[in-house]
Amino acid sequence: MAEQPLREPTLLLLTALADAPRHGYALMQEVEKISRGRVRMRAGTLYGALDRLLKQGLVRVESEEIVDSRMRRTYALTDAGSVLLAAEAERLRATADEAVRRLGVAHDGVQNQTRA
Repeated sequence: MAEQPLREPTLLLLTALADAPRHGYALMQEVEKISRGRVRMRAGTLYGALDRLLKQGLVRVESEEIVDSRMRRTYALTDAGSVLLAAEAERLRATADEAVRRLGVAHDGVQNQTRA
């Protein structure tokens, strides 16, 4: 049976960790940036998702430090998280490519002249 597509918050979090480890606040900022302001994660949602991803082995705690009397954890993508993110990116790319093909629109957004 095929894996279920990732839900958008999970996809955004894994994407935010793909290029560098980040702490919670930086992850919230990256998710907003990646989604072009469409998605703003609240702390409760973020940390609930991170706990789930930790249990699934998709992210790990890279480091922990005390900042302003509070624990700051930095999270990183695991190898399993990287593999899952790459597979999801390919699935989305293939679906988007097919949608564009069926619409008759070139990748640059120019209408295909053969479509009536």
